[in-house]
Amino acid sequence: MRKAIAESDVEETVLTILGRLGYEVIRGDNEAYLPGGALALRNDYKEVVLVERLRQALKRINPEVSEEVREQAIKEVLRIESQNLIVDNENFHKLLVNGLDIPVKDERHKKVWLFDFQNPEENDFLAVNQFTVIEDNNERRPDVVLFVNGIPLVVIELKNPADEQADIWKAYNDHQTKMEKIPSLFKYNEVLIISDGLEARAGTITSEQERFMQWKTIDGEKPGKGLPEIEVLLRGMCDKKRLLDICRNFIVFEKDKETRKKLSAYHQYWAANKALESTIKARKANKKAGIVWHTQGSGKSLTMIFYAGKLIQELDNPTIVVLTDRNDLDDQLFETFARCQDILRQKPVQANSRKELQELLKVSSGGVIFTTIQKFFPEQDRTKYPVLSERDNIVVIADEAHRSQYGFSAKVLNKKDKSLITYGYAKYLRDALPNASFIGFTGTPIEKVDRSTPRVFGKYVDVYDIEQAVNDGATVRIYYESRLAKLELKPEERPKIDKEFEEVTEGEEVEGKERLKRKWAQLEKVAGAPNRIKKIAEDIVNHFEERLSVLDGKAMVVCMSRRICVDLHNEIIKLRPNWYNENDDKGFIKVVMTGSASDPKEWQEHIRNKPRRKEIGDNFKDPKNELKMLIVRDMFLTGFDAPSLHTMYLDKPMQGHTLMQAIARVNRVYPGKEGGLIVDYMGVGAELKKALRDYTESGGQGKPTFDQEQAVRIMLEKYEVVKDMFYGFNYKKFFELKPEERVYFIPEAMEHILKEEGKKERFERETTALVKAFSLSVPHEKAMAIKEEVGFFQAIKSTMTKTLGTKKQSEDILEGAIKQILSKAVISDRIIDIFEAAGVKKPELSILSEGFLAEVREMPQKNLAFEALKKLLMDEIKIISKRNLVQGNSFAEMLDKTIKRYINRTIEAAQVIEELIELARKIREEKNRGKLLNLSEDEIAFYDALEVNDSAVKILGDETLRKIALELTETIRKSVTIDWTQRESVQAEIRLKVKRILRKYGYPPDKEKKATETVLKQAELIAKNWAEGMDNT
Repeated sequence: MRKAIAESDVEETVLTILGRLGYEVIRGDNEAYLPGGALALRNDYKEVVLVERLRQALKRINPEVSEEVREQAIKEVLRIESQNLIVDNENFHKLLVNGLDIPVKDERHKKVWLFDFQNPEENDFLAVNQFTVIEDNNERRPDVVLFVNGIPLVVIELKNPADEQADIWKAYNDHQTKMEKIPSLFKYNEVLIISDGLEARAGTITSEQERFMQWKTIDGEKPGKGLPEIEVLLRGMCDKKRLLDICRNFIVFEKDKETRKKLSAYHQYWAANKALESTIKARKANKKAGIVWHTQGSGKSLTMIFYAGKLIQELDNPTIVVLTDRNDLDDQLFETFARCQDILRQKPVQANSRKELQELLKVSSGGVIFTTIQKFFPEQDRTKYPVLSERDNIVVIADEAHRSQYGFSAKVLNKKDKSLITYGYAKYLRDALPNASFIGFTGTPIEKVDRSTPRVFGKYVDVYDIEQAVNDGATVRIYYESRLAKLELKPEERPKIDKEFEEVTEGEEVEGKERLKRKWAQLEKVAGAPNRIKKIAEDIVNHFEERLSVLDGKAMVVCMSRRICVDLHNEIIKLRPNWYNENDDKGFIKVVMTGSASDPKEWQEHIRNKPRRKEIGDNFKDPKNELKMLIVRDMFLTGFDAPSLHTMYLDKPMQGHTLMQAIARVNRVYPGKEGGLIVDYMGVGAELKKALRDYTESGGQGKPTFDQEQAVRIMLEKYEVVKDMFYGFNYKKFFELKPEERVYFIPEAMEHILKEEGKKERFERETTALVKAFSLSVPHEKAMAIKEEVGFFQAIKSTMTKTLGTKKQSEDILEGAIKQILSKAVISDRIIDIFEAAGVKKPELSILSEGFLAEVREMPQKNLAFEALKKLLMDEIKIISKRNLVQGNSFAEMLDKTIKRYINRTIEAAQVIEELIELARKIREEKNRGKLLNLSEDEIAFYDALEVNDSAVKILGDETLRKIALELTETIRKSVTIDWTQRESVQAEIRLKVKRILRKYGYPPDKEKKATETVLKQAELIAKNWAEGMDNT
């Protein structure tokens, strides 16, 4: 019976939407467009670029260029070939963005553009479904390919929403397989799309699963609520003008240890374009281009890069000045821009001194210059900064624009005679660049009381807050746990932070205000007391080891001084000596800090230069590297992106934006990471509440942090739900058994769950939710109290999904990241074989042997026996269906009827097992039938296609039917071509040959039509196997 929705229905929906967007739509089975057809798109199936369409497009777009030059350009496009798909893809992307420079006589070169970016309608947009590609004997058909000017820029893989096992991640895996089997198609790819008709996401050829993102708005203003995700994505991304804009301006190749191709998320795309529009208007008006507030961790730096890339194209060779207020931030942002310099069409430069900055800004045009705002401070005794340029095509991009330094306000430093006045840096920026436009980017909102920031930059241009980021999967939630009470410190040992206290920055600690310096010293003395440091070290070690027992990842410890960093490191090493290694590239734990030769001797091993600090940072970012814990004071607290970092231990007084930026280090998305955790030893809870108040008053949706108690409450709720499912079954007996006996208890527990219809699915769903909440709660005492039970539930669920085939692919990420909670001492981490655990010996050669079936019959757990045998039979039938259409359908129908009768409770477990055993015997006997008739697997498949069970056909006799099968196999093998299923003429020819053979042997005429169609379907199945090298003759 046909399912309510088929994959082809989703395909039709996609083609319809693309047709409405103005794409020409060609069906992949339209013979006229196949190689050799009257309107052939290409010469053969090896070609992935539609050369004739490209030729016509180049002629239309580049009329001033000779045909010879255009033909050379086509050759350059087709010549992209190396042994590395990513290299090829990047090389093509450069041609897409910059056009081709073709050498010609008497001239240096002629520019040839592959696309007309200014006039989208001048380009040729085509959508083809089931586009066959053959490469190195591998034949694959992507569901839908979008060609622009004959070049395959977008590949779409679709799945059936009615198939529970075929979610979008199956579509993702299809892309991965096709990239391996037919890489030539993906050399030209810009965007990959996956959908199951319900969900839809987009990514690139290097994107991992969690980086395939939704596109949530069509017009950049309102979300596409009420519309299918695939429609919102296609109309939002594949609109003709927008697709060209995305391909040219919103894709970067970020080069680090390996190259990653990054596609703009929807919020980055719209923010960059809004910021560009605002900047163009501001240039002719008040020079205030606005503020972009994108919450930390949502890709703000990349948004800045996309914005800068478009800005460079739109203004007259502008100079872009990127400002930060700290050297380490300047370095980090500069490195990010440098890794993506191709989109900027130039190499960014860093101004390391005022003199160098002044020289760089005196040029007449161009340049992307990085510097710190402090370099705009005038020389001593001056209140004005000299004019560096009066050009109006200078744009100043201020990172973290909420900082107080960006203000205009004046301060009197010498109150007696008011002889010395200082201003906020914005005033000096305006002195130096009077006609520049200013735009601010921030990861935290501008406070209501802050009037200076809007005075410099203007109003919000775009907002992407915490709630949006979490809902979109751009960030994860942050949870907060106070551990002050756990330390059991005496009152005099607890640091006290008064309301006036503000953090001393690195510079202020040396040359700052004396009063503040004294307060800081007093607090630091209490915080760094040996007894307190010792207790914190013990707590961190125990806490983090418990965290690691559930979820692999990294931790960062933030201390208030370098001395405390070193002392805490030493205490931790005393507890865990094996965590220490003096080499930078080895060891579990490192201190990262700056310093000099005058610092104490015992600090020196932790003081490193910039390249060494970068190496440690890179190692920490690598989830596979043994470095798991960093101890820092200021380093890596802003602009540092380590997705596997899930825990931050905070022992430093922080507030406001600085606090918000620091805790955001743990909000990055990572496989299996349900949230980040902030562990507080200093007592910053009040500051977090204030930050929430400021955030809400600024219009932000969502909460910066959630109390860990909320996760604990959810965990306990789910624990009670799962526990109640074992009502009447003493699962706690498991823990009383010897370790070697526990594995045999698993089938009994599974049997209890399987007794009740629908309980299995509910158990799996609720256990998954429990394990997620547990991973957020560890090592809360209430979580540790139920750890073993949660582990038991997880073991039951894991065994079910692995052995009964109920796991959805979307669960793979979570299960791969969250470790087995039960320790190996409690239960082995190997996959539990439920037959072995139930005392049934599974033979190696055949799961369907008579001895095996007899033992299954005797299993005491009848419901488990049913589920397990059902899974084995489904697997066997799936294999049969790939070779023998009739037998596969027959067995599948028999199994389906038996299962329905059991589900409806018209038969009991014992009886259903008998029926399944009988079906297993039939399947086993079926494997021997070919040998009895002296027919190969392929020949017996055609034999079955002849409707041999029909009484009218049986009259012909086995020998005649056998001869028909032999002749059909031989004839069809010789007749099928690579594309015969798409060519009606070839199908008609084969259909005629089949009919002739049937008539030759006196096959009943009234049965001929049905038999012919069945034979053709069987031929399609077997021909596919022949193409994949599975010949069985």
